[in-house]
Amino acid sequence: MAEKLKIIVLGGAGEIGKNMMVIEYGRDAVIIDAGIMFPESDMLGVDYIIPDWQYLRDRFDTVRAIIVTHGHEDHIGALEHLLQEVNVPVYATQLTQGLINSRVQRSKIGGRIEMRTIRPGEEFRVGPFQVEPFHVCHSIPDGVGLGITTPVGLVVHSGDYKFDHTPVDGHPPDFAKLAEFASRGVLVLLADSTNADKPGWTPSEMVINDAFDRVFREAPGRVIVASFASLISRIQQVVSAARDNSRRVAIAGRTMVDNAKIARQLGYLDFPAEHEISIQEAGRLPGRQVAIMTTGAQGEPMAGLGRLAVNQHPSLSIRPDDTVVVSAHAIPGNEEMVHRTINYLFQRGANVLYDAIAPVHVSGHASREEQKLLLNLVRPRFLIPVHGELRHLKLQSQLAQELGMPGDHIAALENGHVLSFDQTSMTIGKRVPGTYVFVAGSVVGDIRPSVLRDRETLSRDGFVVAVVTLDARGRLVGKSDLISRGFVNLQDTPWLVSEVQDTIADVVKGKNLANDEEARQLLVSGLSKFLYGRTHRRPMVFASIVRAEAQ
Repeated sequence: MAEKLKIIVLGGAGEIGKNMMVIEYGRDAVIIDAGIMFPESDMLGVDYIIPDWQYLRDRFDTVRAIIVTHGHEDHIGALEHLLQEVNVPVYATQLTQGLINSRVQRSKIGGRIEMRTIRPGEEFRVGPFQVEPFHVCHSIPDGVGLGITTPVGLVVHSGDYKFDHTPVDGHPPDFAKLAEFASRGVLVLLADSTNADKPGWTPSEMVINDAFDRVFREAPGRVIVASFASLISRIQQVVSAARDNSRRVAIAGRTMVDNAKIARQLGYLDFPAEHEISIQEAGRLPGRQVAIMTTGAQGEPMAGLGRLAVNQHPSLSIRPDDTVVVSAHAIPGNEEMVHRTINYLFQRGANVLYDAIAPVHVSGHASREEQKLLLNLVRPRFLIPVHGELRHLKLQSQLAQELGMPGDHIAALENGHVLSFDQTSMTIGKRVPGTYVFVAGSVVGDIRPSVLRDRETLSRDGFVVAVVTLDARGRLVGKSDLISRGFVNLQDTPWLVSEVQDTIADVVKGKNLANDEEARQLLVSGLSKFLYGRTHRRPMVFASIVRAEAQ
């Protein structure tokens, strides 16, 4: 029986971020992208999230390559972790390679990575797959979609795209290649769904130029622009607006500095040395002569803008005549942090502009009319909406059906489903792991949901520790000591301390508690019930048993 083509989306379907998928035929597979996702507000202590690639662990020997569509963190951020487990070539365009190298050189794998350069229009072969990268417009230069000819049929991956006729880098999307794919017959289209709830067309990046020019011309003091570190086109727009309005530019933040340096060296950023200043120079020059680019547009506390907002930046502080431009949409789940940062900046006297009140950001993703155009250009037999929350996937599914595609030819599914194809049919198979893998510092994957639940409880209700001294027969010796943090101030509530000590005495009274673990469990249970009944709060309760020495 002939082999079937399998497509497994391991990240990016049902969420915004950590994009990753596998295309598999027999004993050969390629991985497309491996990105990270920002933690949600209740994921306390988590730095970022990477895909769960457990499905691949017993078949890493079948992986022939990793192909990367572009250099945003949600597509390259997990490579440093993935490449510790699988040693295969990484195919990427020139700028994307530079951004990957910059990131992985600071990781455990260092420079041990085999990079192969791809260019739009130049085909290459990986195992049984013939790959044709094609240029797409997004919010970073050098992005590509992929046409992958497999033994079963042609698969088209849109990449992150929008149909921008006037892109900042001057390279419009390759409409001709999309139409040419259609003339061959497309088996499956994997399509970006991020803006499936946005009507019309996504504005061109060029509309930002006029807004920036006005801001840089009219601002009475410094202009501070916050954006993603990898948004090279936005850095170019800031540099150009600053140059046109007699301002010089300082870049704050190691990642953004590194990315700008790479883009400059590779010719993707026109940033003459005479227009650049250091952060120290920016502090000395008159504000009307200064523009600053920084990270932190998603409200990240340790990024540049977040530290400025709470006056903890090592080199800068907000001045009353500063104009701060937040040039990014809040990623779903980050809205609270972004709004808090903006409020703090207003408190410090800055004038803050953001996309709700000024045209200082446009999306890099296609809206509904562009998604319709892609479907009509490519005319796939089957559609897999990707790169979006479940609502986005479902909305693109509905849109495709409005254009006449049968509902059973569309798989709007969350991460982990194994989709199998022959030339005429699609089968949805058993689901594989596609959950969150949490990264905190150097700890990867060892933070379980139970740990996050404990952190949430601790942040909400604190903890209480009872240090209880028992003799060898399990009888209470003296008064128990109590320690509490985040629950109540014990010095201010002596009545509660007394009642807790009485409760401990009641719990152990008349029991032969020779076993420390049994004593701990009884005390934790009894104290938890008492504290909830008395305070209607549920602190985490711990009991430490000390055995009194026999006299």
